[in-house]
Amino acid sequence: MTEGGQVTETQLQCACGAMRAEVTGRPIAVTECLCDSCREGAERMARLSGARSIVTEIGGTICVEYRKDRVEFLSGHENLKAFRLTPKSGTRRVIATCCNTPVFIEAKGGHWLSLYGGLWPEGAHPPVQLRTMVGDLPEGTELPDDVPNRKRHSAGFMGRLFLAWAAMGFRNPKLTVNEGLDV
Repeated sequence: MTEGGQVTETQLQCACGAMRAEVTGRPIAVTECLCDSCREGAERMARLSGARSIVTEIGGTICVEYRKDRVEFLSGHENLKAFRLTPKSGTRRVIATCCNTPVFIEAKGGHWLSLYGGLWPEGAHPPVQLRTMVGDLPEGTELPDDVPNRKRHSAGFMGRLFLAWAAMGFRNPKLTVNEGLDV
């Protein structure tokens, strides 16, 4: 992707700077997820020593979805460790254990990574485009109307993921991360 004829690259890092990554081009989507799993995962990660909370004012988790082929880990890959909410969970959450910074969520079989918004430099975070999975919130929960609030993943969101996969030639790059983090 280009902006003004230039390929856009953004440097990301964990809180201590040991893990550095770079994303290229525009994200597939920028979401604030309010599903039960994201809220539970964020709560567990926030209990880790030195971890900062990634929960928004309304209890969501900001995720910036990028194609895997547009994410490069420059340093600190050895600090990345994964956990699953349950042994049968289809997603894994990955943390930079050097400072317990949440880094991304990876869906089983997914061709994208949902990078946590806290990795972006101050003021460089792309704006949230929609809230998703608001149907998991308790009945009557008030939400701002600044972006669309979707009860589930919308057809548009799923279409963006599919188009990104097609642009990748229907490949699914594998990402090796140590499993078994106890969170």
